[in-house]
Amino acid sequence: MSSSKKMCVSLVPIFNHLEEEEMKKIVELSNSKKYKKGEIIFRSGESENHLYIVHKGKVKIFRLTESGKEQFIRTMESGDFLGELSLFTKNKHNSFAEAMTDVEICVIERNDFQKLLYQFPAISLKVLEELSSRLESAEKLVSQLSSQDAEIRVASYLMELVDIHGKTEIMLPMSKKDLASYLGTTQETLSRKLSGFQQKGYIKQSGQRKIHIIDMAAIRQIIGSRDLRCKNSSR
Repeated sequence: MSSSKKMCVSLVPIFNHLEEEEMKKIVELSNSKKYKKGEIIFRSGESENHLYIVHKGKVKIFRLTESGKEQFIRTMESGDFLGELSLFTKNKHNSFAEAMTDVEICVIERNDFQKLLYQFPAISLKVLEELSSRLESAEKLVSQLSSQDAEIRVASYLMELVDIHGKTEIMLPMSKKDLASYLGTTQETLSRKLSGFQQKGYIKQSGQRKIHIIDMAAIRQIIGSRDLRCKNSSR
């Protein structure tokens, strides 16, 4: 059994509860593929026939609007999986997956994985948990895009990173171009908002992605103004 493939599979939350022999069966069904930075892993419109597990590197998931503008969806890192909808229905991809760095991915064919679901029903529950989490994140983002201005969206995202990592020194997990797309704004607006925060002493930026939150109360006050606006608008 390839140690590299075993490590790849064991990283995934939907598999890491399995016993050694059960894990071995999954490893035997997987194939390892490598992609260079900038390579497309799959395209919108292609048939979904595989589950992709990120072993090393980062993958960007995005869509193209009718005008051809890129809409960033999420970043996938080591242990994340994509193509999960192919496990339940015969769909076509509605997004693109692009290697943000050199990437190594483990791939399992749809038919093989469906057989595993019959053998190990607990995997199905783990997949549903992950899909529920992603749906919740998507609904939260849609709500933010429809009801908040750019300043509040940027402040909210910074606080999300602080909560996730448990520290005030954070690293943006994507480029500012991709982050702007994810937050539904322009790169210029994002840079302007971050510069404004820095000028006011709320944050300190280092390099392209490192940010130190200096005044947590001020950032939270910006987010709190959203609730006040909603309250006033409902009167």
